[in-house]
Amino acid sequence: MIITPLTVDRIPDLEKLLALGEPYIRLRGPSDYWLYATLFANTCPVAIVDGQVVGSVIAFRSQIDPSEIYLQDVMTHPSHRRAGITRALIEDVHRQGSLWGCQRLFLTSEPDNQAAHRAWLALGFTNVPGDAVEHGVSVIHDYKGPGKHRAVYERGIET
Repeated sequence: MIITPLTVDRIPDLEKLLALGEPYIRLRGPSDYWLYATLFANTCPVAIVDGQVVGSVIAFRSQIDPSEIYLQDVMTHPSHRRAGITRALIEDVHRQGSLWGCQRLFLTSEPDNQAAHRAWLALGFTNVPGDAVEHGVSVIHDYKGPGKHRAVYERGIET
């Protein structure tokens, strides 16, 4: 497995991979992925196995609070799950955050995505206490806009 920053030539393969994440991952347009590859590649690693993109993280360092990195989309191909790919990708973003002096990785998930909840906890994230519990997960109401309740997870970065 090779972990490498997203590049423009890998965008078509990335889009195919992320399309497998529906309904939890919303596919964006090619111009969005072009921006990720050209402006945010240091926090958008992909995992390559046998020349194929089998995992990815789309993440961004906050411009409001540069000590934080937000993980927007995390995906591993179903046939490659439980092989350490997601862990390797998260660790890559974690290392970059440490180099920048960041203090926190964070992400959100739909409350009913139990597989994601288990994965985030296994990867060292904690479920941030919210204002309600849904599907056994703490959530913050309207976190991503009206009616978009989300479980929020965070993990510290040691510098």
